[in-house]
Amino acid sequence: MSDQEKINEEVQEPTLNDQNITEEATAEANSTEETSPEEEPLTPEQILTNELAEVKDKYIRLSAEFDNYRKRTSKERSELIQSAGKDVIKDLLSVIDDFDRALNAMETATEITPIREGIEIVNQKLRKTLEQKGLKEMEAQGLDFDADLQEAITAIPAPTPDLKNKVIDVIEKGYYLNDRVIRHAKVVIGK
Repeated sequence: MSDQEKINEEVQEPTLNDQNITEEATAEANSTEETSPEEEPLTPEQILTNELAEVKDKYIRLSAEFDNYRKRTSKERSELIQSAGKDVIKDLLSVIDDFDRALNAMETATEITPIREGIEIVNQKLRKTLEQKGLKEMEAQGLDFDADLQEAITAIPAPTPDLKNKVIDVIEKGYYLNDRVIRHAKVVIGK
């Protein structure tokens, strides 16, 4: 049983011994008040018992307060994680609507040029929305190979000596989200 479970168990179920000590201290304090109008000095045993009861009470309260804090922060964190993508998804709904319109238009279209233009507009709108949320495309074509940013799929002989150890082709683009790599670029490099 871990220390935290022991603490939780003590907080939830005080032992009979703890209750007896607290009741004895309370009873002794009450009997002292009732028996003589003059205050009799407490014995060292009574003083220690009272101090122990106070310390245990403070400990139990502090432990319960910490447990409540831990539960509250855990709940807040889980709520934040669940609603983190809400804004992005809400902004993407209009792009989904545009794609639906484009698909419907493709069914009755006789010319392909207006459809192509419409899809290009929807693509630009999608990219703009994602850029506003912090997404940035990674530039790799013609640059030196960087293993921290790119994943080499294959290496081919460099067509020219200046393309040696450089990115010749990008198979799959890489992306940053708020300046952190969320997907490495898959590239072909020259050797």
